[in-house]
Amino acid sequence: MLSMIKSSALQGIDSYPVSVEVDLSSGLPSFDIVGLPDSAVKESRERVRTAVKNSGFSFPVKHITVNLAPADTRKEGASFDLPIALGILCACGALQNEAAADYFVTGELSLDGSVRPVNGVLPMVYGAKQNGIKKCFIPAENMDEAALIDGISVYPVHSLKQIVAHLSGKDKIPPYSVDVKELFGNKKESDILDFAHVKGQENAKRAMEIAAAGGHNFLMIGPPGSGKTMLAKRLPTILPDLTFEESIEITKIYSIAGLLRNKNSLIRTRPFRSPHHTISASALTGGGRIPKPGEISLSHHGVLFLDELPEFQRAALEIMRQPLEDGQVTIARVNGTLTFPSDFMLVAAMNPCPCGYLGDGNKCHCSMNEIIRYRSKISGPLLDRIDIMVEMPGVSYEDLEIVEQGESSSNIKERVLTAHEIQLKRYQKEGIYFNAQLSAAQIEKYCALGPKEKEMLKQAFTRLDLSARAYHKILKVARTVADLAGSEEITLPHLAEVLQYRSLDRKYLL
Repeated sequence: MLSMIKSSALQGIDSYPVSVEVDLSSGLPSFDIVGLPDSAVKESRERVRTAVKNSGFSFPVKHITVNLAPADTRKEGASFDLPIALGILCACGALQNEAAADYFVTGELSLDGSVRPVNGVLPMVYGAKQNGIKKCFIPAENMDEAALIDGISVYPVHSLKQIVAHLSGKDKIPPYSVDVKELFGNKKESDILDFAHVKGQENAKRAMEIAAAGGHNFLMIGPPGSGKTMLAKRLPTILPDLTFEESIEITKIYSIAGLLRNKNSLIRTRPFRSPHHTISASALTGGGRIPKPGEISLSHHGVLFLDELPEFQRAALEIMRQPLEDGQVTIARVNGTLTFPSDFMLVAAMNPCPCGYLGDGNKCHCSMNEIIRYRSKISGPLLDRIDIMVEMPGVSYEDLEIVEQGESSSNIKERVLTAHEIQLKRYQKEGIYFNAQLSAAQIEKYCALGPKEKEMLKQAFTRLDLSARAYHKILKVARTVADLAGSEEITLPHLAEVLQYRSLDRKYLL
C-alpha cells in the first residue's frame, strides 16, 4: 500500500517541498530509504522502527521503501523522522491516508516516540504556506517560531502517539497561535548600553551617528582604552528599528543556524555580532559540507563588529569584499550553490601601530618596519569599502572627571530616525532603505552637487588620490549628513565634514 506525507528540506535560508512516499509490499522484511539521503536520514530507519514500537503500534514486517522526492537533491538532518513514521502508519492501515494528506509534517523522533525540535522550522512553515498548505504538525519546542507565520494552523506535538490520536479524531490538538503584532511591538530598550555613559570622543560619536543614519561602514583608529569597543557596543541603541519583514528574514537565518532556543523566538532588535579575531574565513562567510550561515549572514540587517581588525586572517578579511558590495554571500559546493543574505553594517576598530600608542607622547617604541607591516595587513580594496574612518585620541583625565553625562542614545536615535524617514520617503520607489545602498546611477540622481561643491570634491580627489569607489562613498555619506541637517541640497559644510572622514586612510595605511 502507498502513502504520501508532505514535508520540506532547506536550501540556503529557503525551503523546498519534499514528498515522503512510503510503499509497503510483500517480500523479505527490509527498510530502504532512497532520494539522496545523508547518513542522518539513513539512520532514521532505526529511530522510526523503535519509536513506532514504543508508541504502542505494530511495525509492519514487510518490504518498506521510502522515497524522498525530488530524488535529485540531497536530504540531510533528522527532520524526516516524523513524516516517515506517519507515512508507514498510513501505509499499513493504522491511519487513513486522507487524514494526513492536508498536513505539513516535520520533526525528529526519540526512541520512546517523543518528538524533538529541529532547526529551520520558520522557513519550512513559510515555504509550506507558499505551497498552499493550511495545517502543519510541528515539534512543541518549535511552536513559537512556527506561529510567526500567519495564514497556517500550527499544531504543536509532543509524541507520535499524540498525532495519531489527533488524526483519528480521538484527542484533537488545539492549534497554537501568537499575537505577532504585540510580540513585535514589545521591545525593551537597554539602559545599560547608552551613549550617555561615554566620556569624551564627541567627534567619534558624531561620526557614528552619521553611520547609523545612512547604514555606512565605519572604522575607528585609536590607542587602547580610547573607547572604540565601548562605542561599537552602543551602536545598536541608535539604529533604526527593524521592520516586521526584516525581523522575519533575520529570524529565518537564526532558525536555520539553530540559534532560536527560547519562547521569544522573533528577533526584534538588530543583530550585533562580534567574532574573535581567530575566526576562519569559512566561519565568517558560512561553510560546512552542507553550508550553514556564517557571521556575516547572522549580522544581516545589523552590525558586524571586528575588533583588532589587523589581527584577523588576511583570507577572512578579503572574503568580505564581495558581500560588502552585493549584500549577499554565495557559497559553492559539489552539491550545489547556496546564497545567504548579508546586508550588514561593518564596524571595525584598530590600533595605529602594533603597541597601540603611536602619536601618544613617547609611549610608542615600534619601528617603522613594524608599523608598515602591521598596517599592510589591511588591503586597499577592503579599506576602500569603508565609508567613514575616524581617529580617536586617548581620553584625558579631565574628560573622565566630568560629572554630567553626555547625550543619551534616545536623543541621538531621534535624529537618526528623522534622517531615516527622509531616506525612506525619497527611495520609496527605488527599493532601498539607506543612503549606503545607492547605486552609481542613483548617486547621480540624488547626490547632485553645486559648482563650489564640485570644485572642493575635485581638489580632494586629486590631493588624497581617491578611487572611484571612494568618490561615490563620499557622496553617499554627504547625502546622509545633509539628511541629518534637514537639507535638500549637499552644501560645502556637509562635504567638508565628510572629507575629514576619508583622509585617515592616507595617513595611516599608506
